[in-house]
Amino acid sequence: MSDVIVELEATLRQRATLSPAESYTARLLAAGEDEIVKKIGEEAVEVILAAKGQGDGRVVEEAADLVYHLLVLLLSRGQSWVDIEAELDRRHK
Repeated sequence: MSDVIVELEATLRQRATLSPAESYTARLLAAGEDEIVKKIGEEAVEVILAAKGQGDGRVVEEAADLVYHLLVLLLSRGQSWVDIEAELDRRHK
């Protein structure tokens, strides 16, 4: 697993313990799954728009936002990036 993802997941778990007023992550988690998946949809659209004319730098920035929101969803469901890696590994074999 990427060290960046490991560190980000640890940060998200820590921020989940804060009040929603203190943390965007805590605010998303408190808002619930509907709000989290809405943000994932918005970020996915932004990745598409970036890919269709905003340049490689914007694609990377928007993809990072998408990954962040995906990690929040996984956290909200008691899952992690390890679960994603395991599924990709299973599919690869």
